[in-house]
Amino acid sequence: MQFMKTLVKPFRLQKGDTIATISPCHGWAGDLQTRWKYELGVSRLTELGLKVIAAPNSLKGSSYLSENPRARAEDVLWAFENESISAIIANVGGNDSIKIIPYIDPSTIRKHPKILIGFSDVMNLHILCYQCGLSSFYGDNLLSPIAETQGWHGYSKKWFKKVLFDPSPIGSIEPATEWTYERVDYSDKSYTRRYYPNTGYELLQGEGVVRGRLFGGHCGLAELENTCISLSAEDFRDTILFLEDIPECFTAQSILSFLEWLDHLGALPGINGMVIGKPHENTTFSAQKEVIKQFFSSRGLEHLPILYGLNFGHSSPICMMPYGAKAEINCLDQSFAILDSGVE
Repeated sequence: MQFMKTLVKPFRLQKGDTIATISPCHGWAGDLQTRWKYELGVSRLTELGLKVIAAPNSLKGSSYLSENPRARAEDVLWAFENESISAIIANVGGNDSIKIIPYIDPSTIRKHPKILIGFSDVMNLHILCYQCGLSSFYGDNLLSPIAETQGWHGYSKKWFKKVLFDPSPIGSIEPATEWTYERVDYSDKSYTRRYYPNTGYELLQGEGVVRGRLFGGHCGLAELENTCISLSAEDFRDTILFLEDIPECFTAQSILSFLEWLDHLGALPGINGMVIGKPHENTTFSAQKEVIKQFFSSRGLEHLPILYGLNFGHSSPICMMPYGAKAEINCLDQSFAILDSGVE
């Protein structure tokens, strides 16, 4: 199979490497009531043998960073340009990282390819990296799930180490045995999230085995239209589209609007399959499932494989999705695998 866009894989992590923390979306990590959680996350990365360094502006707090998107962008550039830094991780998501994109020189990313990790609003940085030809990782933020008070969940930690430290193919991504939809408390040191039995993956529709390159994030992809990182139908060609979101943005209507946007963009014919993450709420997801199946049936695409309930994004624990990596959906046994390595 021919994959239209080949991305550069960053070099793998090794013990002793330095990872930089950035706050491209929100400044919670530097706020007085939350700083303890940042330090907890740092200690977890240190236990893996990594050195951790904070970007110059990243811990200046919510108010300063909200008012200074250029400062957030300068941290991104600093982290990519600094030759002593091997990887970059976002402290937390948010909702306005799009403001920093115009201040980032794409040539800096092209000249200094390295690991970038994060989810939620960090997606906008991933799309910029993708357009610069770099494979980045829709995965852990520092404050969650790494700094969960009850410990970095073994499933999340396993995939962090496998994807970023190991240059061999990632392989089958089994569902976690447990999960939580409970929200993160960034200020209460005694708060722990309860975990519940996980029922595994569910095949919403489709047949056979399909492969494609990983691309996606959340429904905010549609909001990039008419921005400097807007997408085209070609970006979705030969893809396995991964999609997740927070509950208020993952309603049946919001998903329908997103799918209609894909249709309007002309992207649907290029998508080989979809994987959908577990929502960050206790729900059957039944209304959303029905909307998805009705939509694809109305377009004559009822055979497109769609696998629901994967552990990535806003719920916990999570695996990692490397942009551009070849992946596979097997409808016969309702499984998902990443056939490439994430790193060199």
